[in-house]
Amino acid sequence: MSFLVPLVSSVVAPAVELILVDFHSSSTTFPTFVLSIFVLGFAVGPLLLPPLSELYGRVIIYNVTNVLFVVFTIMCAVSHNEAMLLGFRFLSGFAGVATISIGPASIADIMPREKRGKAVSLWAVGTVIGPMVGPIIGGSVAEILGWRWIFWIISIIAGLVTVVALIILRETYPPVLLERKASRLRKETGNTNYRSRLASDLGLQELVLRSIMRPSKMLLLCPIVTASCVYICVLYSIIYIFFSTFSIIFKEAYDFSTFESGLVFIACGIGTLSGLAYLGYFSDKTLEKRARAGRMITPEDRLPFLVTVPGALSFSLGIFVYGWGIEKHIHWAVPQVGTAMTGFGYILIFTAVQTYLIDTFEDHSASVNGANAALRGLAGALIPLSGLDLYKTLGWGWGNSLLAFIALALAPLLWILAVYGEKIRRAQLFKLKL
Repeated sequence: MSFLVPLVSSVVAPAVELILVDFHSSSTTFPTFVLSIFVLGFAVGPLLLPPLSELYGRVIIYNVTNVLFVVFTIMCAVSHNEAMLLGFRFLSGFAGVATISIGPASIADIMPREKRGKAVSLWAVGTVIGPMVGPIIGGSVAEILGWRWIFWIISIIAGLVTVVALIILRETYPPVLLERKASRLRKETGNTNYRSRLASDLGLQELVLRSIMRPSKMLLLCPIVTASCVYICVLYSIIYIFFSTFSIIFKEAYDFSTFESGLVFIACGIGTLSGLAYLGYFSDKTLEKRARAGRMITPEDRLPFLVTVPGALSFSLGIFVYGWGIEKHIHWAVPQVGTAMTGFGYILIFTAVQTYLIDTFEDHSASVNGANAALRGLAGALIPLSGLDLYKTLGWGWGNSLLAFIALALAPLLWILAVYGEKIRRAQLFKLKL
């Protein structure tokens, strides 16, 4: 599902013109909004679902949201107007984001710190490649079977995955497992003194309220969370500006067909896979090397300059190459190289930040990832709405240059955290009641 849900976010991109024809609409905002509304669900869901997973367990949240995702996707397939499609796109994004926002926390539950880098990298393959593969599949399905079959096929696959998940998934969150064990012992022995060592003394109402407020509190009051999430949300927004305009730009600039405009996402996917290979090798290797040297491993070791500097530079340089390649009408392969560079840089930064936040907040890894996903989803939903207007005003060259300069200006945030993050974590401001 961590692959399928992100895929759904962009799968309709090549089919928006067919949808408009079917709905007898000439809306100029629908092509972007039909993608953004799904990502807006990504922003709302993480504020609620990850905290609940820390209260009731991961598995029940996975199973309930998987079922809802299938139902809402079916409703997208049978939509008969724009409003209905947009509404159920939002709801499917809200339900589907559970696997994305809680997934890294499940990894933290079962993987030791020195092996998390590679594990998160493998998990990130689906979350990052999904939006790039989506338009390729969506373009071919829409052209052959019609746009509604995009959602029918997704519903069938998601339904099968949901059934398998219901059968094989087991709880991994330690506090919930310990509380269940204590509850079982109380029933078996009649001894009410059996309690989990991780149990809270708070009442249920206060516990639920504190859990739901935790992602927002982290985002607003923890400097390292704020800095990391702001940088990631900017990069994510730029990626989704690309996703929402690729099909339109390549059709206009290079006269690509619906199917061909879906294929332009492949280059970004290749760059992403290259970045994962690079990251999977260097991330855990860095920790292993420092452990052998007798150094205490800290979360800041997840932000080595060997990862964050190439990531930041490749991301921004790729945007320049993409924008000016199209502006000057150079062969389509040149902007494709730019998107590959951007994909390479993005996955390096994204995965480094994910593992950094997980290692920093091990007990509340779902909530901190929820905070990250919420801000990322909000920015990814709203900022791409201005993508076409940006290009109309500044052109493809200078429009993308502006995006590249913004990304480059924020790059030092991670470098500062790599050097001073431990001091910030030990500061009084960081010591919050979560």
